[in-house]
Amino acid sequence: MKTKLLLLAAACTTSLALAEVRSTAPSADRMLARAKILASDEFEGRGPATPGEEKTVAYLVSEFKKMGLEPGNPNGTYIQDVPLVGITSTPTLSFSIGGKAMPLTNINDFVGFTTRVVKHVEQKDSDVVFVGYGVVAPEYNWDDYKGVDVRGKTVVMLVNDPPVLDPATGQLDPKVFGGKAMTYYGRWMYKYEIAAAKGAAACIIVHETIPAAYPYAVVVASNSRENFTLRTPDGNAGHIALSGWFTLDAAQRLFAACGQDYLKLKQSAVSRDFHPVALGAKAAFTVDTTLRNVDSKNVVAKLTGSDPKLRNEYVVYSAHWDHLGRNPALTGDQIYNGADDNASGCAMLLEVAQTLSLRQVYAKAHPKRTVVFLSITAEEKGLLGSRFYARNPLYPLDHTVANVNTDGANYYGPTSDVRIIGLGASTLDDDAADVAKGQGRTITPDQAPEKGSYYRSDHFEFAKLGVPAIYVKRGLNYVGQPAGWGVKFEAEFDLKDYHKVTDEVKPDWTFGGGAQDAEFLTQLITRVANTDTWPTWRPGNEFKSKRDAMMAGAKQ
Repeated sequence: MKTKLLLLAAACTTSLALAEVRSTAPSADRMLARAKILASDEFEGRGPATPGEEKTVAYLVSEFKKMGLEPGNPNGTYIQDVPLVGITSTPTLSFSIGGKAMPLTNINDFVGFTTRVVKHVEQKDSDVVFVGYGVVAPEYNWDDYKGVDVRGKTVVMLVNDPPVLDPATGQLDPKVFGGKAMTYYGRWMYKYEIAAAKGAAACIIVHETIPAAYPYAVVVASNSRENFTLRTPDGNAGHIALSGWFTLDAAQRLFAACGQDYLKLKQSAVSRDFHPVALGAKAAFTVDTTLRNVDSKNVVAKLTGSDPKLRNEYVVYSAHWDHLGRNPALTGDQIYNGADDNASGCAMLLEVAQTLSLRQVYAKAHPKRTVVFLSITAEEKGLLGSRFYARNPLYPLDHTVANVNTDGANYYGPTSDVRIIGLGASTLDDDAADVAKGQGRTITPDQAPEKGSYYRSDHFEFAKLGVPAIYVKRGLNYVGQPAGWGVKFEAEFDLKDYHKVTDEVKPDWTFGGGAQDAEFLTQLITRVANTDTWPTWRPGNEFKSKRDAMMAGAKQ
């Protein structure tokens, strides 16, 4: 009898295990288990080019193999090598105005760095030109350069987008640079890129805390340490030699020494009629650097589409695996575990991948287009893993229908909404709204669009090159919680845990809401992979022209 009972128990256990495997619903338990592994001390904060990266990459590859997903790299592997270089910059900067020297002090007056992979850069007698907000936006009929030749010159510009007011309301005009919301033109990254495209030697942004939405101390912390860039054959020779920031006080002193009123010039820059102003100063700068090569990896898997024609079109689902690693200088806990950011998002990507794989096997639900699962390195170093993929795509961008991105997941309970960062950018929002409606949920927009969150995660590198991209975040309206609980939770996380060693898996994490969002993402990706029409950017979007040019080139 005892033997029969043992055999029956074993049979029941096996049956339950098979039922669990054959369930095609996303599993909160699997997500929690994976997040615990990725955020464990054993993975050492998942810093690129550390033992933590080796463990993370091996784990992700192993999980993709268990799911039966194919290698995502056409070379037959699950790996895309990402060559990086670390640069520590030591800058000097001074000005000459009417024969009088005006040296500036590093950190106190300015922060400067280079992204050129060279030991030393130097420039003397560089004319200084104020270029307003440094924006060239054809869709808004806006050009702060007005054809002025700034090659070899030092351009000074203002932070953020031009704050254009609607005369009828006196408020920021939503039809120009997104109103309250930041556009790409307001990001420092864009300002340096357009200055480089114009041939400038240096680009210095005037920091002001309110429009920047962060204090000068953040600029110092971010740019006075080792930073990373992609390793390129030309050593980034096309980049500007000196990127940097002024304190407001230093900028005002410089303008006054040049006989200019900073506030008046700032006011004049909020107009399409603004023209660059030569300040009558000469800049001289140097940057000495310490360099080191760093090799890292994106992890890629795919589910090949079922349609013989459409399988050569791609939906890329991305989530970065990296975090901040270990800091030996800290006393006590030295590991930035990055449980929310982004072990939870990685667990979400794995769960969606597993759900799609299971539905292919047990529900015969096979997307027509190929779905690529891209787990990305060096997001915390400046979106470098996604930038490398976008510039070196494993699958052509003109055949990439869309990018869906998650950065952070819902590890608490279900929500009645889904949040879309950058809502209104593309027709992917319509797909998201329909999927959410099917779940009995609504779409919530970004609560602080002025922070420019749409430009701060990996989907942005796809968007920048024209691929319609959607950034999905956990909702804010938690079922069973009082109104405002989700907003309060987000604020507390930002204050207490964001990029701190305290970002660890908490005892009350359940991923009940994560499973709900995994179902949402699975349906969204399937919908986009099966649709007859490609997603498109909305008219007036800053990336629409890139996509239009890309698709026109593909048809030739």
